[in-house]
Amino acid sequence: MLPSFSDIRDSISSNPKKFLIRLLLALFALGLVFGDFGLIKRVRMELENRRLEERLAEEEQKIAEQQAIIEHAYSPDSVEKVARERYNFHKEDETVFIIKEE
Repeated sequence: MLPSFSDIRDSISSNPKKFLIRLLLALFALGLVFGDFGLIKRVRMELENRRLEERLAEEEQKIAEQQAIIEHAYSPDSVEKVARERYNFHKEDETVFIIKEE
């Protein structure tokens, strides 16, 4: 059964220090959970940190792949391959057949 308003008022007036301490502790607990430095904010930040670390690892892997491509881009075989595929270049004694997909 819930206490009535008069019971709560009598309890507060008989022990105001006890009520104040309980109120401050309740506010402190709410601050620990919901405040700017609270538990919920901390969990959200940890989740965001994990997502960002995963994205960083993916981007670093892409960078490594691109650097490998750049290192091999200036070799004569690579230049010839790009010229043949992209620009349809060919040697004098070759015939080029272009097949386009629809």
